[in-house]
Amino acid sequence: MITVLYFARLREALGTGQEQLVLPAGVSTLRGLRAHLAQRGEAWAREMAEGRNLRAAVNQTVAAADTPLADGDEVAFFPPVTGG
Repeated sequence: MITVLYFARLREALGTGQEQLVLPAGVSTLRGLRAHLAQRGEAWAREMAEGRNLRAAVNQTVAAADTPLADGDEVAFFPPVTGG
């Protein structure tokens, strides 16, 4: 089981800030998880779309799409942050 966190606009659009999820068979990377989540329906498809500018971290380290996932990981999705 992994913990998935959603921040900022994602939390608002998806209606949740956190969930526990058993990695489905065949889902072993961040890219695979994002594709799996996008299949949940309209808001999920829009927010998790591959072309959508979205950042992710695995175990509090910014991660690339090909980052492997394992049981016990914490995955966070968040929009890009700008400074000022």
